[in-house]
Parts: sequence; C-alpha cells; structure tokens
Amino acid sequence: MLKKIVVLFISFLVFSCAQKEIKKNEYSILNEKDRAVLKDEILEDRFTNLLPKLMDESDLDMWLLISREYNEDPVLKTMLPATWLNARRRTILVFYRDKTKNTIERLAVARYNVGESIQSAWDKEKEPNQWKALVALIEARNPQKIGINSSKHFALADGLVKTDYDELKENIPEAISSKLVSAEKLAIAWIETRTKKEMRLYKDLVDITHKIIDETFSENTIVPGTTTSEDLVWFMRQKVTSLGLETWFHPTIDIQRSTEALKSHIESFSKGYEEQIIQYGDLLHCDFGITYVGLNTDCQQHAYVLKEDENEVPSYLKKAFVKGNRLQDILTTTMEAGKTGNEILAQSLSKAKEEGLRPSIYTHPLGKYGHSSGTTIGMWDSQGGVPFNGDYPLHKNTVYAIELNVTVTIDEWKKDIRIMLEEAGFFGDNTFEYLNKRQLEIKPVKI
Repeated sequence: MLKKIVVLFISFLVFSCAQKEIKKNEYSILNEKDRAVLKDEILEDRFTNLLPKLMDESDLDMWLLISREYNEDPVLKTMLPATWLNARRRTILVFYRDKTKNTIERLAVARYNVGESIQSAWDKEKEPNQWKALVALIEARNPQKIGINSSKHFALADGLVKTDYDELKENIPEAISSKLVSAEKLAIAWIETRTKKEMRLYKDLVDITHKIIDETFSENTIVPGTTTSEDLVWFMRQKVTSLGLETWFHPTIDIQRSTEALKSHIESFSKGYEEQIIQYGDLLHCDFGITYVGLNTDCQQHAYVLKEDENEVPSYLKKAFVKGNRLQDILTTTMEAGKTGNEILAQSLSKAKEEGLRPSIYTHPLGKYGHSSGTTIGMWDSQGGVPFNGDYPLHKNTVYAIELNVTVTIDEWKKDIRIMLEEAGFFGDNTFEYLNKRQLEIKPVKI
C-alpha cells in the first residue's frame, strides 16, 4: 500500500512539474544555461561589430573603465559575461582602438580573463602593482585620448567613483593624465544602441510582458468584489519569479471608476496608488516591466471589467482610448534622428493640442536599463522640456518606452479619465516600429 502511495505521489509531482514546464514554455523562455549562451553571444557581437564604430564616432582611441566588486560602473556591468554576476576585486577594462590597423584590443588589467571576450593583461607575479601594470599597457599603445566614465547629467555615464578616480590620478604620470577626457558620448552610445541580435530577443521579451499582463487582466485572476489592486500587483510579481525572470521596478495597478474623481496628474505619479477592491465597471491600468537576458521592458495597458449586463467595452471608453493611440502616433511620427528630445516634445505637444487633445508626454530610452541613457522626451513634471538630458539628440538603432497620457472628458461618467499608455518601440533608419504591436483597444474582462 505504501509503495502505491509513493508511486502515486511521484506521478503527481512529475505531472505538476510537466504542467509548470508547459506553462512556462508558453512564454518562450530559455533555461538559465541557454540564456547565458545567448547573453555572451550578444556581448561578443557588440564588442566585435559595434564598439569600434562607437569609439570612432566618439573620437576616442582608448576607453578606460574601473570598478570594484559590488560597486560596479553601470556601463562596465553591461560588459560582464553571464557567469560574472559582479566585478572581481578591482576590475580595470581597457579598450584600445587602432583605426589605422582597423583593430580593437579588449584587455583587463585584472587577475582573470573577463569571460571569453576580454583577455587578462596583468601578470601579478611579474608586476605586483596593478596601477603600474595599467601605466605600462597605456604607454605601450600611446593613445591620444583616453575616455573615462564621468558625466554631470547622465548618471549611467558617470560610473567612475571618486576613490578609483583619485587613485588613478595618483598613479599615472602627467603625460597620461593630460589625455583623460569624459567618455560621456561613448558611454551613452554603448548603453543606448541596439544590435540586430538584441532586437530579435527584444521582440520575444515584449511578447512575454504582454502575456503576463493578459493573464493578470483576466477572468481567471479577477473576482469583482474580492480581488484587490494589490492582489494583481503581487500576482505579477509572483508570476515573474515563477517564470525565472526579474522585474526592474515594482508594478502598479490603479483603478478609474465613474463614482470617483480623477486624481491630479502630479498626485498619481508622486504618491502612488492606494489598494482598492476591484468592482464591475472599473477601468484598470497597469505599469509593468521585466528584465531578461540583459534587456528591459516597460509597459502600460488598460482593461475594463464588464458589468454583468455588458458584452463589450462601452463605446465612450473605446473612443477615449483612440485618443491615446492618436497621441502615440503624433509622437512617433515626429521622431527624427538629430532632433533633441525637447524639440520632439514641443512639436508633439503642439500638434496634439491643435487637434484638441489634452496630452502629457514623458518618453524615455529603454534597453540595458529601464530608465536608460539617451534622449529624454519630456518628464511627467517637466512638460516644458528637460534640461540637458532632453537636449541630447535622438540616435538611430535605439529603443524607447513610448510613455504618455491623454485626459478625456467622459460625459457618461460626468468626469475626466486619463488614458495612460506605454509600449516599447524601435527607432531605426528614421523609422519607428513597436516591438510587438501595441494595445489598440481596451481589454475586456468578462466575469
């Protein structure tokens, strides 16, 4: 009898695991080993085919990155292989570009090779002093400009911490020190520029994001009068963890309904959302993003909980949603390489207002980080333009979270509502495309 029970229990476990694997595979998620292989393939491709071009465009022939374990430069962190979750001891990376020979050296003044892409260039037994080894490496190549990651206005390009900078200056001769310049342009370009290999992955990543949202906004998850907004938030967090993924920010779920006044724009963003019980007739909104193989998504979509006598989303909400899509179109057709974020913002807002819309635009770069480097097209509290970051020009082969909202008066509710949208899109050769389509209508939730 005991043997039968054990067999049945094992069979149940096998079945449960199989079901979980099937469900997981519906999301097209790679296992950890395959993710690591893909991550390293993408990294090697970026080093080989992208970095030389970016260094030439930035007019730098050497790029120096210095980090210590657990205090990594944000740029250096994107250069670590899949098996390096952090830098080790003090890790110094040196990239040397020789345009005359069309070569690029990828070296580490460290005890170890940094994966397969960056080779160790320090024999501590021959030269115990790491800084002296760095000086010898630089002097042997005699670069004209040495870029270091310092930037006043772009945080991700400002990764060289004060202690490492001070020690660098103390340990290099003046002939080298005089060649140090900010690598801001190169650091931003490395962070913001996407390759073809990355874009193939990005489409899958956005698809996974959309599927999690669809599962969250469904009759299988929502029970009106019982399920709360926070229940959905934690459903999303648990789903991400169960799929072996990560989220780079805590999701939010908010509710608009006919019986409650619309919160002010500033209050919605600065104070967050209180927990509410979901009811029939609620307009739901989520803000959600995930991290997968070194890339990030950021997505906002809407759903409507159908009343018991409704079979579709009310027409007045459908019409309001169309205005949100229209604002997206105005923004994305205004995007042109070379325009600054502030120029794109001003032109888009002007066009939208001419059409009678009440717009707000706060679009940001997306990629290696959720709020990534590149041009900023508005912020929710800076609709007149964003100093410095908004003055940075739009570049090709970049990804953006097209984030915005439009306020619409709903006569049937005797109040305003806000259609808040966010979708990942790729800006290529002066063309824009959403990575995995965009939401074109409010998702109905039929209970």
